[in-house]
Amino acid sequence: MRILLVGGTGFLGSAIHARLSAEGYECLSVSRQPAAEHDPRHVALDVARTTDPSQWKGVLAGVDAVINLAGALQGRDLHAVHVAGSAALYSACESAGVRRVILFSAIGSNVDAPSDFSRTKREGEAALMARDLDWVILRPSVVIGRAAYGGSALLRGLAALPVLPDMPDTAAIQPVHLDEVVETVLFFLQPGAPSRIAIDLAGPRQIAFSDAVALFRAWLRWRPAYRLQLPSWMASVAYRAGDVAQMLGWRTPINTTAQAEMRRGATGDPEPWRRLTGTPPRDLDVALAREPASVQERWFARLYALKPLIFGVFGAFWIATGIISLSAGWNIGMSLLLEGGLQGNVAALVVTAGALADIVIGLAIIWRPLSRYGLWAALIISLTYAVIGTVLVPRLWADPLGPMLKIWPVIMLNLVAMAIREDR
Repeated sequence: MRILLVGGTGFLGSAIHARLSAEGYECLSVSRQPAAEHDPRHVALDVARTTDPSQWKGVLAGVDAVINLAGALQGRDLHAVHVAGSAALYSACESAGVRRVILFSAIGSNVDAPSDFSRTKREGEAALMARDLDWVILRPSVVIGRAAYGGSALLRGLAALPVLPDMPDTAAIQPVHLDEVVETVLFFLQPGAPSRIAIDLAGPRQIAFSDAVALFRAWLRWRPAYRLQLPSWMASVAYRAGDVAQMLGWRTPINTTAQAEMRRGATGDPEPWRRLTGTPPRDLDVALAREPASVQERWFARLYALKPLIFGVFGAFWIATGIISLSAGWNIGMSLLLEGGLQGNVAALVVTAGALADIVIGLAIIWRPLSRYGLWAALIISLTYAVIGTVLVPRLWADPLGPMLKIWPVIMLNLVAMAIREDR
């Protein structure tokens, strides 16, 4: 059986792809990102730009079932991904005779739609229901598993903080385990499985978001933390900061869309799911107890909150260095180059070029599409500065302020940023 997974390289898609492949299914993944190397099992395709059913014709050749996991949390692509591109896919499935389509939606979107995310998810469901297909709509709550992304990663990151922030205006959640979600997909791919049905995938117990964070902290084997009730204005600042990060290309579970969704919560009735599949969902503490946290999970949790600070501070450092070199530090830079034997015009050109390079590097580091190149440029130019400084003004190695010695901690931070840049 050949399965097309749209959004098959994400958190859920990767787990489903791995399990289906292990069970003998032939899987073809579709995602916006090209494969690291030529892989016949992967197709690089942007759902938001594939709004004509004819564009899906070649991808659907030989496909027996489609699992649509494509999604966006915020931004201009919400309608294009959840509605327009997905509707084109469903139309193409109908024309190609691909009957079984499983759509991953969002829990609660059929009841209340407080954000564009929920509204477009609801419209995407309607687009599928309108088709003559054997459709299944799955609405998972916060999904947890050994891997972490989005809300599940946020839970771990908050658990690692020295204090437990209690976010205001957050409703309860019903976390569900990744393995149970994957098992449900397998159930609906079986011959004769029910269709034209929409069910919630929710854990057996509602739990406050801060209590879920506390459970993860205990799982990570850290002592209980002091709970700090954040004022509404501080929480709003955090959500707005997430919007800014999103504008710069970074994926973040903290933004104003998440704020609206967290006010609604992520709860549902797990009973229809349990009756249909015969497998009761596990409670969060039971699921965590079965998979003890390793040092890798502890590292990830601690680095999670540090990552935006590392990129933000590191990018600001390079920008500020360039600005200072062009303003208050101009005379210092010129005097050092003149001491090294460069002529006035040449020295001025070098200082100006170096300052502008620093600013460009800082901007590239902060803007995610160019962050990889910015980090490589920062590493190269840091080493270049070390060599030039050693050749022109070797006495700087003995300077009590350590301008040459401080290059190496900067390089180490650069390497850390390169190591944690990837989101998934």
